Amino acid sequence: MVEALYRAESRRVLATLIRLLGDFELAEEALHDAFRAALEQWPRDGVPANPRAWLVSAGRFKAIDGIRRHARFEALDEDAAEKIAAPDDPATWGREDIEDDRLRLMFTCCHPALPPDAQVALTLREVCGLTTEEIARAFLTAPPTLAQRIVRAKTKIRDARIPYEVPSPEDLPDRLESVLRVIYLVFNEGYSASSGATLTRHDLSGEAIRLGRLLIELLPEPEAMGLLALMLLQESRRAARASPAGDLILLDEQDRSLWNREQIAEGLALVQRALASRHFGPYTLQAAIAAVHASAPEAAATDWRQIVGLYDVLARAVPSPVVELNRAVAVAMRDGPEAGLALIDAILARDELADYHLAHSARADLCRRLGRDAEARVSYQRALALVQQEPERRFLERRLAALPE
Repeated sequence: MVEALYRAESRRVLATLIRLLGDFELAEEALHDAFRAALEQWPRDGVPANPRAWLVSAGRFKAIDGIRRHARFEALDEDAAEKIAAPDDPATWGREDIEDDRLRLMFTCCHPALPPDAQVALTLREVCGLTTEEIARAFLTAPPTLAQRIVRAKTKIRDARIPYEVPSPEDLPDRLESVLRVIYLVFNEGYSASSGATLTRHDLSGEAIRLGRLLIELLPEPEAMGLLALMLLQESRRAARASPAGDLILLDEQDRSLWNREQIAEGLALVQRALASRHFGPYTLQAAIAAVHASAPEAAATDWRQIVGLYDVLARAVPSPVVELNRAVAVAMRDGPEAGLALIDAILARDELADYHLAHSARADLCRRLGRDAEARVSYQRALALVQQEPERRFLERRLAALPE
């Protein structure tokens, strides 16, 4: 039970402890001390009525005890010591402003004094609890390099005395881009886990959507609406994306009666609001693409011409090989597999996306549709060598085994 509580609540408890203690390292030690105390006391005394409040209180007082014990904290000024030790009403820890400590922590982690990649890495680690390895895969970098980046970011926050607070209305728009990027990376890890035995991690995608809603309440900017719309429209397909055995089901083969119509309706309304503002960006454009898919009653009715047009606009707004790859797949659906294959080969010829398994799996699929089985086999094998997620691996293995000898 404590283990389950740790998975569900540790990030909330940590965020509140950072607010109360004013220090990342001290709060992390307090978090682990609190759960250690729970393992010792709850079997004997029973589970408290409000476990989260108990953990916050226990962690804070463990930190105070540590401050008093260790000589290295003797220089702590009296005002700071009193602030840490000041009693709180545990009932207030359930209020919305306390629940949103992670949003405050997110803006602290996304402070402009930190490099952009460090902002994202630190937020994913501290706010959302992703492992260093998961974040490293998102950054396509080595875990030790990513770990050093996080340590340097924490040091910068401490030395620069970066405040733990939501920015003022004047500063908020400038900080939005990094926060949106963080939320979307969290969602992507939940919507399509970068590795492991399961296709999705509902806890992460659900958390990203919750943070997206909070952000819109705080700052109803078009791109924040666009991001929430994108997440809702993608999340609406969750129940149809995997078989009961956990195997991947592609978009054109999904049972659309399983799609969440409430999420689709909310997502479509947000897309319309964001587009109507005429001040939208890449998240809104991606949401508009997702909206075209969501509006098609069946795969054959998908308006691929409109999707290609939206990808054209997206490619101009944020040029990237991944956007080019997605556009190539859409072109293949509009104009035929040979047209899409030529575009993918051009991307790979530039030595871009060479280590991106989806580029090779997309190429393999187009070769398969064209009857170029030998080329398809090579591309499937390359994709298999790169894929980290088990459902995707099983899907690629099935496609490879189905090719004629």
